[in-house]
Amino acid sequence: MADAAADRTPAPRADACVVGAGPAGAIVAARLAEAGHDVVVLDAGPRFDLADREEQLDAHLRPGVEGLWGMGGERDAYATEGPRDYPLNAARVKGVGGSTLHWQGMVMRLHERDFAMRSRHGVGADWPLDYADLRPHYAEAERELGVAGADDNPFAPPREEPFPLPAFPPSHSDAIFAEACESLGLPTHSVPNARNSEPYDGASACVGYGTCKPVCPSGAKYTAERHVARAEAAGARVIDRAPVQRLVHDDAGERVEAAVYATPDGTEHRQDARAVVLACGGVENVRLLLLSASESYPDGLANSSGLVGRYFMDHCFAGAGGRIDRETRQNHVGFNTTECHALYDGTDPLPGVKLEFLNYAGPSPVTQALDADDWGDALLESLRESYGTHLAVGGLVEQFPDAENRITLDRSTTDDHGNPVPEVRWSIGQRTRAAIERANEVQVAILEELDAEIDWVVGPDATGPAFHHMGTTRMGTDPAESVVAPDCRTHDLDNLWIAGSSVFPTGGAMNPTLTIAALSCRLADRLDGWL
Repeated sequence: MADAAADRTPAPRADACVVGAGPAGAIVAARLAEAGHDVVVLDAGPRFDLADREEQLDAHLRPGVEGLWGMGGERDAYATEGPRDYPLNAARVKGVGGSTLHWQGMVMRLHERDFAMRSRHGVGADWPLDYADLRPHYAEAERELGVAGADDNPFAPPREEPFPLPAFPPSHSDAIFAEACESLGLPTHSVPNARNSEPYDGASACVGYGTCKPVCPSGAKYTAERHVARAEAAGARVIDRAPVQRLVHDDAGERVEAAVYATPDGTEHRQDARAVVLACGGVENVRLLLLSASESYPDGLANSSGLVGRYFMDHCFAGAGGRIDRETRQNHVGFNTTECHALYDGTDPLPGVKLEFLNYAGPSPVTQALDADDWGDALLESLRESYGTHLAVGGLVEQFPDAENRITLDRSTTDDHGNPVPEVRWSIGQRTRAAIERANEVQVAILEELDAEIDWVVGPDATGPAFHHMGTTRMGTDPAESVVAPDCRTHDLDNLWIAGSSVFPTGGAMNPTLTIAALSCRLADRLDGWL
């Protein structure tokens, strides 16, 4: 990790102060710095040294070792209430690179229907922009992240140019799934991945460690550290271990003047800037706005609508797995290479469903050997019996926005700086439950087509979140119905912008990072012009 005694004093001049060094903040910072602006980035967590990734890999494989990215403790305390507990600290990383440090790396564009669910189907909300508006920025985002993909998905929205990198070939088990899916009329296709299928942007091609989540030792999987490096090369200043405590506005309540942050020794500093960009995720963006309440804004900044924190959404997991009487070669590939979007755009179910064919089903022989109590021939025999015939098909299921699912402050619990921690309220609606059940029906049918012995099914009662935090500072044209305008600037404060999936009015069922990157490219263009 970085030096705890590094200079963390404020920059004397800043055009933009970006809060958060995950993909949203890092992309905005890099593009603004490269455009010639003075940029400061504040991140609550540390820098992680690339040289430590192999050591982290070793720790990940060892039994009983958890927490590669330092989450937990008083700094990261949170509360959860409502029908379902939400495992927030498993879903995020505080540090330079953000959650891309431990993400899976799948990057799909939202479909055209995702921008108009209210108009088309009378549910959810419409975005104040459509797919055509975001389409050129999706292409920019694919170049920024170095996306490997192929134009072979019959359900994908139209695109204008090839992917920057060729797609990864389907795995051995994906080919087995393809046979069964074809019999059921479910076309399969490649998965766009933000990992290098060949050298790109100074990083090597994937060498197949197979541990993409939680750690990629080769650097082939994109992390926001790439854009942080670009930002610093262009002159930006990045201050780690600097959690922002509150934002301070001017007397008129029209502009944010500064971000007040703390350093490891407990000292508070004030970073003044002409513009502030919040990019610390769908939970911490909300928390910081609420912590910045003032006499002018007693309910928190940018919250004249009362919607800051409401409409919290995630994607729900559905899945089924089992064993077949064939070699599957599971765990040779640590990421998904094939999916099926055949259920996505229809009306049965209405919530979007994306099927994923998992290349890491069943026990890994490495982790099983490290956990074993036997040795020699006995161990070899048990590994041969347990490994190589598992299959699993997972899926992400769309959750429609619900104002009662929300992020608030738990004032009975405080962090290491004495601030109230975030409280997550999360529930699953009836439409989502029905969509999970429909996904399970299809997943079981696929496995039955393969004559699999089904070991497990994850349905609506056992579902969990995919760790995609969306919707809590939603975008719209009406200040009474949204927090930010279509350009991602808050309705209430002239120089406060929000980057990331918290601005999504709906979330579809596609992994959100490519849309986060596309909106960040767009925001950076707008802010560049404004500055």
